[in-house]
Amino acid sequence: MLPTQIIEQLRAIVGDAGLMTDAADMAPYLTDWRGNYTGMALAVVRPASTAEVAAVVKLCAATMTPIVPQGGNTGLVGGGIPDNTGNAIIVSLRRMNRIREVDLANSAMVVDAGCILQTIQDAAREHQQLFPLSLAAEGSCTIGGNLSTNAGGTAVLRYGNTRDLVLGIEAVMPDGRIWNGLKALRKDNTGYDLKHLLMGAEGTLGIITAAVLKLFPAAQSTCTAMIALSRAADSVALLKLIRDGLGDRLTGFELMSRVCVDGVVKHFPATVEPFANRYNWQVLVELTDSMPQSPLADALASALEPAFESGLAMDAVIASSEAQSVAMWNIREHIPEAEKLEGKSVKHDISLPISRIGEFIDIAEPRLMAALRNARVICFGHIGDGNLHYNLSFPGAAPTSEQTKIANKIVYDLLDEMHGSISAEHGLGQLKREEITRHKSEVELDIMRAVKCALDPLGIMNPGKVV
Repeated sequence: MLPTQIIEQLRAIVGDAGLMTDAADMAPYLTDWRGNYTGMALAVVRPASTAEVAAVVKLCAATMTPIVPQGGNTGLVGGGIPDNTGNAIIVSLRRMNRIREVDLANSAMVVDAGCILQTIQDAAREHQQLFPLSLAAEGSCTIGGNLSTNAGGTAVLRYGNTRDLVLGIEAVMPDGRIWNGLKALRKDNTGYDLKHLLMGAEGTLGIITAAVLKLFPAAQSTCTAMIALSRAADSVALLKLIRDGLGDRLTGFELMSRVCVDGVVKHFPATVEPFANRYNWQVLVELTDSMPQSPLADALASALEPAFESGLAMDAVIASSEAQSVAMWNIREHIPEAEKLEGKSVKHDISLPISRIGEFIDIAEPRLMAALRNARVICFGHIGDGNLHYNLSFPGAAPTSEQTKIANKIVYDLLDEMHGSISAEHGLGQLKREEITRHKSEVELDIMRAVKCALDPLGIMNPGKVV
């Protein structure tokens, strides 16, 4: 079938409002937000229902047309960007943005995959509930993309990754059949848990069109604090101390290096630093409680006493107002944007056993500095779940391909030594598709390829990504 014929059949399915073929209209869908990946597409298709998604996929299967599913296009590894052949279609789910149902008795919500994450958070809040997934792109990322990448964020410590927040999904499989797995069950021991195959698969096994999400009691009390440390390794000991004293009231525990804070202050002049002195490392701590007027600040102050007595903590500021809390979070949340404004860098989204984070940081930087002249480490992340964003910049210049190769080898080889992972929450996409073959066993890779082949034998679902 000719491309023009495919386009007309797509138009018949989704209508003029659901189809883009003009280059200017398609442009925002063809480049990732960092500007690292740009592709070409036959069309951008924006279905308005699951039935339309299914019809589109059936047509693509019949015509061997590659499909690139896309949510909010906020991904960091090129997973939602097509290649340069121009024969693929992008299936954007942004028009599918309904909140279908809120079931308070079951603490669950059914949503379309195109719902913006912040919209879901707000809808839960209207019912005095909490949907705890939270990340920097929450104002533009979609829940379908979050599910497809098994997004992490700042609340994994208490609530888990996206995969842990889902009871069921609806999806269109690569042959166009609709799988309705929207069961709002917390126990269903009837064989393979199929939803977990599609979550984290980055659109290579099907298109998630809806999900049943878990809701939690909204926080009635909150406490935010910034704690200064002299060494990154001390953050691990501090994490254990606070968790031992405050249990699951500890919701966030974010580490930031001095370089990160300086970058935010430079590019966001309104930034208010909590400390008068400059410290090598800072930890942002967030405590929440579903009970009103919970004495979280007093509890945190008591928990920190031994940290000060032992020299583990150098300084601390506990927010005394919502504005001060927001100011602290702004420092952490502006780090990626400040880094982007500084120029391109070599990025590593990695995970380690929490107990080895300090060791990794102490070993990695000297190795990198010895091999790469003028490199500067930008280190921050979610220490509570072992996830570091460990990036390298080269002031005044973008990293060369050779510098990138050297940096990746040093970081990833050290991760292998410490039984870590080269992707904690961003996925593989096209960025790490080849690199992952160095770090997974042949058994793992064979299983992944077998699953891909079984569910997508035509190879039309997001080709060139993951496996």
